[in-house]
Amino acid sequence: MGSLDAYWYQGKAEISTYELSQNRYRDLHPGKAILIQVTEDFLTDAQVKNDRYRNPKSTGVLKTNFIRHFTTGIYDYSIMSSAFTPVKTADWPFTLKTTTSVQDWCGHVFGQLNYREDGYQMQTLSYFESEGDQREVLGSAMLEDELFNRIRMDWKNLPTGKQLMIPALSYLRLLHKTAAAYEVNLSLADYTNKDFSGQQLKVYTVDFPELNRKLEIIFSAQAPYYIEGWRDTHPSFEDKPLTSVARRTHTILDEYWSHNAATDVGMRAKLGL
Repeated sequence: MGSLDAYWYQGKAEISTYELSQNRYRDLHPGKAILIQVTEDFLTDAQVKNDRYRNPKSTGVLKTNFIRHFTTGIYDYSIMSSAFTPVKTADWPFTLKTTTSVQDWCGHVFGQLNYREDGYQMQTLSYFESEGDQREVLGSAMLEDELFNRIRMDWKNLPTGKQLMIPALSYLRLLHKTAAAYEVNLSLADYTNKDFSGQQLKVYTVDFPELNRKLEIIFSAQAPYYIEGWRDTHPSFEDKPLTSVARRTHTILDEYWSHNAATDVGMRAKLGL
């Protein structure tokens, strides 16, 4: 990550919270989103965190844990996605692994992508009969789930133009779409609207024509390239598109894993939680 090494290798994680308006079931629902981004060592064969340091097949990754909580009427949704993107992109051009879990009062679904020699291998474990337990190979393509990592590592290397992209596993689950690589139109531009705040704002737009969906990620072009928010427009259960919107409200750098005592709960105020 070059000039950002000093920022990401402090032995701390960056935690950002966002006010969320989530498109679901014909309505927009208020909620919270949290991005936890941190560097760690990752085993390239087993594709898990290297915490024993006995296996030499290891590389550094930037990890994003992306959490969303929102309520639909009487019941809750909780969604978490993790993406593990190697920082040595010349040696490891593909994100090695992503995982997603979706929980609501109906049931629980878990999905995982692992990058292997034949591309991304996907497995899905689901409570729902129509989805069941599945395994398939999706091939090599860019991942929507890796975009936050790519922006934070060096947004200047983001691809533009036509590309194949595998949509976020959470989107595929919530909209019941076929898991596949879809053609997208990618563009990068200055963000000139006034509905997001930040330094030297840019917008990375991902247009999925086949899905009638447009994702816009708004971020700062000034290091360390904060993700200021996003807009995700698509139909939910009717033809009328609605737009999920998230705006950053708080960011801290912290060794959060060391603050797990009951007396530490007051620290959540620093994140607006």
